[in-house]
Amino acid sequence: MTLKNRIFLGLLLFIPISLGAEFAHWGPLVVFITAAIAILPLASWMGLATEEIAVVVGPTLGGLLNATFGNATELIIALIALKAGLIEVVKASITGSIIGNLLLVMGLSMFLGGLRYKAQTFQPVIARVNASLMNLAVIAILLPTAVHFTSPEIEMVKIQRLSAAVAIVLIVVYGFTLLFSMKTHSYLYDVGVAESEPTKEQLVAGQETGVHGIDGEAVDGESVTESHRPNLKLWAGVLLAATIAVAVESELLVGSLEVATEKLGLTPLFTGVILLPIIGNAAEHATAVTVAMKNKMDLSVSVAVGSSLQIALFVAPALVLAGWFFGQPMDLDFNPFELVAVAVSVLIANSISSDGESNWLEGLLLLAAYLVLGFAFYFHPA
Repeated sequence: MTLKNRIFLGLLLFIPISLGAEFAHWGPLVVFITAAIAILPLASWMGLATEEIAVVVGPTLGGLLNATFGNATELIIALIALKAGLIEVVKASITGSIIGNLLLVMGLSMFLGGLRYKAQTFQPVIARVNASLMNLAVIAILLPTAVHFTSPEIEMVKIQRLSAAVAIVLIVVYGFTLLFSMKTHSYLYDVGVAESEPTKEQLVAGQETGVHGIDGEAVDGESVTESHRPNLKLWAGVLLAATIAVAVESELLVGSLEVATEKLGLTPLFTGVILLPIIGNAAEHATAVTVAMKNKMDLSVSVAVGSSLQIALFVAPALVLAGWFFGQPMDLDFNPFELVAVAVSVLIANSISSDGESNWLEGLLLLAAYLVLGFAFYFHPA
């Protein structure tokens, strides 16, 4: 068992602690902190269970499963916050997830990986495709805000309808990106990732090498099915239990959010943009940084940018449509300052990743941009 897994296993103790804090009325601040910590290992277990199931069901269904559950923790937290009427927090968490993945996760990966390797490479073709998709996402979330800004007298119902139409377009585009990456142009995602220690994601994607293994544990001369036979029912049960537990902890987190953040002196904007994305994405962040330090920058960039794309093209549109179901006026009319932050993040991330090569200085630039934006959100009065 790796150090990361041991840490996450120990953090499971915060599940009963958070429940005890809620029922014993220890206060919203204690509930918020313990629930936030409890979500970290649960997100990790959801990711692990998804990967194990993906190995069994094959590359196509496995890739679809990973694409669906990649940001499940964030989606659950956002859905519960949306149902509670915390719409501005939900919107902030969307922009915060995009910013965090592009600047914090990719920045840490490039910086720490660059300290061990002078230069690291990844597929420039995929980087350019991802850049185009992120540009589309920026345009999609910019237009409803621009319509509202240029026509302040417009009815909010029309903004919501416009947002729903844009959401449907984005979900359709997301579906085609899955078709592109898993079927028609899957060979682009295979180049350069077949290594002596393949990860589960590579095994699921169908990369065949002479040595197969899970989490870097090589098994010589055996096929994937012979060396590793995950128990489908067991891992499906783990996935279901972790999902339910995340939903319960998210209820505690959201229920104590407003009072706890007020006691901490934090605004809802800062909480949504900075805190919630870090809580929901911690396990994924650790994975991206770990593989970057093993010189697997292709996979690291794919985790960071892929997560941002999933938030922009699937999670955000899904939340807009869920708002109609919950009777909450969720739309894509964002705070203009949030849009500026997203546009800046996409611009610097695209410019750094476009050449398919990274080093520690480029990672430091991304981290510096994240810190600057973090300070700006902290002092923003919204």
